[in-house]
Amino acid sequence: MLLTTGQAAEELGCAITTFRRLVHAGLLPGLSRRGVRVMVPLHVVQALGQRRHAPLDQLGVSEFAVLRVDAARQVQEPDRNWIGFAASLAPEDLLKALRGWWRCDAPSVAAAGVLPVTLSGYVVAVLTGLEAWEKNAKGRYAFPHARLAGYVTDLATPVHHVTASSQADRMLADLLLGSRLVSHSGGAIAYVPAPAAARRPDKEA
Repeated sequence: MLLTTGQAAEELGCAITTFRRLVHAGLLPGLSRRGVRVMVPLHVVQALGQRRHAPLDQLGVSEFAVLRVDAARQVQEPDRNWIGFAASLAPEDLLKALRGWWRCDAPSVAAAGVLPVTLSGYVVAVLTGLEAWEKNAKGRYAFPHARLAGYVTDLATPVHHVTASSQADRMLADLLLGSRLVSHSGGAIAYVPAPAAARRPDKEA
C-alpha cells in the first residue's frame, strides 16, 4: 500500500513540510511517483512511527544541545559546499555541512561532549569533538575539530554508518542514531534537559 506525503504526515501526526524534509534528505526507501505526487510505502511510514525515543537518561548529563537542520542545500562558502543533511553526502562533506556556523552558546554545546543532529525530529547524525570553537563576524559559532561519530542513510530500516574511531564515540553514535528526539527552538540549536541517570562512557584518546 502506498501513501501520499500528506497521508504519511497525517499517519505520523506531523506537518506535511516536516515529513517532506525526510523525503528531500533521501532518508526514506522505496519512494515512487504517481504523476507529480511522491508515494511512500505504508511499511516505511509505520517503521518511522515505531522508532524508539532517544535514551536521554544514558547520556549522563542534565542538559545537552541539539542541532536541528533541514535537508541539505548547496552554498558558496570558503570552507564548505553544503549546509544541512542529506543521506547522499560523503562523510567529509556532511561533517563540514554540520559543524557550523550556528547561533548558540558554544560552551553549553560543548559541555555535554556530544551534539545530536536531528531532521524532522529524528537523530540523523552525531557529532563529538566539540572542545574548541570559533566565532565569526556575524556572531555565529563553528566547531572546527568536530568529529562525525556516525550518520543515517535510511531511517526506516534503519541503516547506520558509525564512523568514529574511539569506542566512546561509537557508543554514542549507536545509542542515538535513528532515534526520535523532539526539541523546540526558534533557531538551529535547541537545549534539551536530560536526566543524568547513568554515567557516560569514558572518553578514549
